[in-house]
Amino acid sequence: MTTTPLDAHRQANASSPDLAAALSAITDRGVEFVYFQAVTITGRVVGKVAPARHFERLATKGVQQHQTAVANLQGTREGVLLAGGVHAPEYTAIPDLETFAVLPWDSSFARVFCRLYEPDHLTDAPGAEFACDSRGLLRRLHEGFTDRTGLELRTGCEPEMTWQGEGLEAQFRPGSSPAYHIEHLERNRPIVKKVVEYAQALGLDMVEGDYEDEFQVELNFMYDRADLTADRLTTYRQICKQVARELGIHASFMPKPATGMMGNGCHHNLSLWRDGVNVLADPGRTELHLTDIGRHALGGLLAHSAGAMLINGSTVNSYKRYWDAGQFAPSRINWGLDNKTCTVRLSAVGRLEYKLPDAAVNPYLSHAAILAACEDGMKNAIDPGPPTQGSSYDAPQDERFPALPLTLGEAISAFRADEVLNQAFGPVLSALLVDFHADEWARFCGYVTDWERDMYWNDTP
Repeated sequence: MTTTPLDAHRQANASSPDLAAALSAITDRGVEFVYFQAVTITGRVVGKVAPARHFERLATKGVQQHQTAVANLQGTREGVLLAGGVHAPEYTAIPDLETFAVLPWDSSFARVFCRLYEPDHLTDAPGAEFACDSRGLLRRLHEGFTDRTGLELRTGCEPEMTWQGEGLEAQFRPGSSPAYHIEHLERNRPIVKKVVEYAQALGLDMVEGDYEDEFQVELNFMYDRADLTADRLTTYRQICKQVARELGIHASFMPKPATGMMGNGCHHNLSLWRDGVNVLADPGRTELHLTDIGRHALGGLLAHSAGAMLINGSTVNSYKRYWDAGQFAPSRINWGLDNKTCTVRLSAVGRLEYKLPDAAVNPYLSHAAILAACEDGMKNAIDPGPPTQGSSYDAPQDERFPALPLTLGEAISAFRADEVLNQAFGPVLSALLVDFHADEWARFCGYVTDWERDMYWNDTP
């Protein structure tokens, strides 16, 4: 009898020392309930809660959930439930036991991340990896990338976000900015203190942070292997929502909270490693430069940035951020040496800062896209061209790369046309991403906004 991926994960869990460690933590910490967490295509955390006394059984059996949960149980304007419809089977969620952690704000609860599989009772591909599991996809793509290239993708994210509540308004001289102002960090001290405390308790190595703009705070954690960074960003978002509940304020990862406000980005800082060495840089050289591997990986990243915009800017609101020239969001596909106006900035020796992902990004899909793009660049020796000099907002479009999509509708078309990304994501997930976002775009195009009322209500005669 063939061992399916579901069987293999169950067997690994049954004999894993991480299971014993989790059971010990449950006893020692008095854990009463466990969240079994999965991540949808939009980065939403879904799952089930179970009494901790059943954890050992569920660690190998898994929990079931209707497959349309992976698309947030979203129905189209025509009433079709995305990701399979009402008659779709359930997927089986099996925990990755190394992610088990007790919640620092309530030690009677713990959580564990899961990977998703087709149920083992199906006649067609029973126990296979669930094609629309973005978290499982990243793990598989990274393993394949390492097998083929010998390289590991390491990343760190810069999660900008908005905090609003009484007393958090910025006060600064007209024409200037409150950015980096310690006084404004002081106003946000209760937020910073709680977020860092909870994050460190959940395994995030918090390194630095600053006040970016009015209501906008960025707190960063140490870079690591891409799949670990994606899990930690998801955890960070959950921490921020918890802190907001405790403080009676609002926390949002909306990419563009209001007209005139700085957009919330989530820049991905990336490097490629082999045997503990960063291969983007030559040993001993301190000036900004890239090795041939680094240049080709960068070339692939630029070549597929238009197609990846459906991932990096996944909402209608995302594109308001790219329209605001001068607010450090890119509007051209290009790169530069420590140039903050570019899509990709060589920000330090051996480190590329990818500025397209926004605060609402699904980090598993964004990292999957980076892997596919960089590997294609290395495979085909794609040349990124010379670095952009000066402001890219004034620079002409680099005709070697597609133009940056500036609406969700344009991003859908660009993704459809990108064969490399579609092949990496697979036909089922690629089709679901198009269907989900095409429905969102259609809903927006049919919605009358306040802007339209202001512009046209009294315009004629």
